[in-house]
Amino acid sequence: MKVTPLEIPDLLLVEPKVFGDDRGFFMELFHAKRYADAGIPGPFIQDNYSRSSRGTLRGLHFQEPQGQGKLVQVLAGRVYDVAVDVRRGSPTFGKWAAVELSAENRRQLWIPPGFAHGFCVTSETADFHYKCTTMYAPETERCIAWNDPDLGIPWPVSEPLMSPKDLRAPRLKDAPVLPSL
Repeated sequence: MKVTPLEIPDLLLVEPKVFGDDRGFFMELFHAKRYADAGIPGPFIQDNYSRSSRGTLRGLHFQEPQGQGKLVQVLAGRVYDVAVDVRRGSPTFGKWAAVELSAENRRQLWIPPGFAHGFCVTSETADFHYKCTTMYAPETERCIAWNDPDLGIPWPVSEPLMSPKDLRAPRLKDAPVLPSL
């Protein structure tokens, strides 16, 4: 597999090895030792799966104080995937990185604890899978506004389909974020 740090070095783009022939293809979605050797330590204790329609925007979510690392990928369809550094005191606090994840490119994104995460579906539908380092804890879930002007994320939609909770999310400057490093 090929692992590439993004603009924020803690975010890692993973391109698994794919073995294909005229029957189809095979790839490892996860191998604990190989991923740990590449800087993705785990342990992973919960897997989540969602299906969303075109124009759906989920995020930007994080957990505080129980931070959650995520290894994300798209199994069917295509998304614009975004991670925002919400660690106060980090040299990249408030910075974000975005990648396209799709069934075709088979890439994964490692998002460590301390980052808000969201994605927007750009295909008809998308099946999204993520491995998490801690259990989902609704009482510690936090959100920041998808359209926060201080972030300036160029989402591929102007009027996304969103949950009421995500529509009410505060700007980063008003959100409870992780303590200083």
